[in-house]
Amino acid sequence: MSARPEPADQPAVVVAGDALVDLTPARTADGAAAFQPRPGGSCLNVAAGLGRLRVPTALLARLSDDHFGDLLCAHLAASGTRLTHALPASDPTTLAAVHLHKDGSAAYSFHANGTADRGLRPEHLAALPDGGALSAGTALHLGSLGLLLEPLASTPDGLIRREAGRRLVSLDPNVRPGLVTDRAAYLRRFAEWVALADVVKASDEDLAWLHPGEPYEAVAERWLASGAGLVLITFGSRGAWAAGRDAHVHVPAPAVQVVDTVGAGDAFTAGVLAHLHRTGRLSREGVDHLGAGELARLLSYAVEIAADTCTRAGAQPPYHYDGVTTPV
Repeated sequence: MSARPEPADQPAVVVAGDALVDLTPARTADGAAAFQPRPGGSCLNVAAGLGRLRVPTALLARLSDDHFGDLLCAHLAASGTRLTHALPASDPTTLAAVHLHKDGSAAYSFHANGTADRGLRPEHLAALPDGGALSAGTALHLGSLGLLLEPLASTPDGLIRREAGRRLVSLDPNVRPGLVTDRAAYLRRFAEWVALADVVKASDEDLAWLHPGEPYEAVAERWLASGAGLVLITFGSRGAWAAGRDAHVHVPAPAVQVVDTVGAGDAFTAGVLAHLHRTGRLSREGVDHLGAGELARLLSYAVEIAADTCTRAGAQPPYHYDGVTTPV
């Protein structure tokens, strides 16, 4: 299948959710510990990654008019991501302090009370193009803090319930356990979201928290039975696994010199959606009954994008043109 062109004003993907600044460890000129601000947030990372992969994409989020918000807007614009669905706000930008382990993996502490992206409410959608209605054929991606922090969480929750069955819906929990105040309630809502989604991506760390001790194959089969057409599980340096209705495939991750893993999972998600767009499968029907060869090609592309992202500090996915990856 080949990609179908979209009208100039119609994004192929709308990503709705969090947009924040990662404060990543750095050193001053005299060697003192410091933090460097870098654009971040799972949904912003996916939107920027898609823009860099030349997929017409808009981020649906509230962006602050503070200095950090300016940084986010400039990053999105430079990535080719559309700001048509970005809503201005005077609230401060959410900050996430990044703590890097020796292997390059990252842990986060969040500062999100009264912040811009967290304040996105359902009534704000009326200010969007066409009153928040999505064009036919536009895919919707949701995940991470957008599904956790109120009042923001009510907005993606309403979107997925409204748009399920009308377009491809992609879901990545990207769970932050430290922000989950009611585990049982979150698990109930997440099960409902999975049943409404067409593509569900999760990391092995997500699964260890969502369904501890349960084999990932069994979880994937349950998600497929509930309605998803494609399930993707990532294992960091051990690659990724995909399951569709007719086949399942594992591919290894390319060997790279890891600087850090910040944004790698989001880059993988962007790679998946970009590949589906490029092959004309960015639709509910398009992800049904993918064969083993198609799954392997999709996974190989996505893990390549994720691995390349790990070679740079912060969530900096590559620009990719005609099969040639151009580093940032």
